Amino acid sequence: MPDHYFTADPASPDERVERTVRLAGREVVVETAPGIFSPGGLDKATAILLEEAPDPVPTGAILDLGCGWGPIALSLALRSPDAHVVAVDVNARSVDLTHRNAARLGLDSVVACAPGDVDPELRFEEIWSNPPIRIGKAALHELLRSWLPRLTPMGQAWLVVGKNLGADSLQRWITEELALPTERVASSKGFRVLRVTR
Repeated sequence: MPDHYFTADPASPDERVERTVRLAGREVVVETAPGIFSPGGLDKATAILLEEAPDPVPTGAILDLGCGWGPIALSLALRSPDAHVVAVDVNARSVDLTHRNAARLGLDSVVACAPGDVDPELRFEEIWSNPPIRIGKAALHELLRSWLPRLTPMGQAWLVVGKNLGADSLQRWITEELALPTERVASSKGFRVLRVTR
């Protein structure tokens, strides 16, 4: 059975590949590998999120939820070098790749780790995510229920979700179930960018 990107320890060969991608308006070289989300480079949904959402806060803690090889975390750190960027993923290979890619780009403000290694008291000015829809609705809801309430009182989250993958119903669920106002701020190429506030 093939690995899913949400597999904790992918069984596929850990063959690192260098790729040139465009992040935060510049060309950078990163490493990717099989067994993670979007090993071929920057996926369409994440590109839309980074294009449509405004600049991240200049300081404070920002969470990249489900970091993969690190495109969101790296972009946040490039755009807000004084912010503290926490990148989490259940996939150990993804965590290692994000750590290595941040080091390669000299981004000391990025900390990549497993979700359980984040200080439970830490609160985030912003949460950015291309959430792992394919883990299933129950697991996705549990994930968002765990992390979205960790926004600071003035904090906000930026999510990108495919329209055909339930973006509109997820927007309603966050607003109604988590009591966090959620609005669609952009719609592009079949994806919705959602803004969640406290």
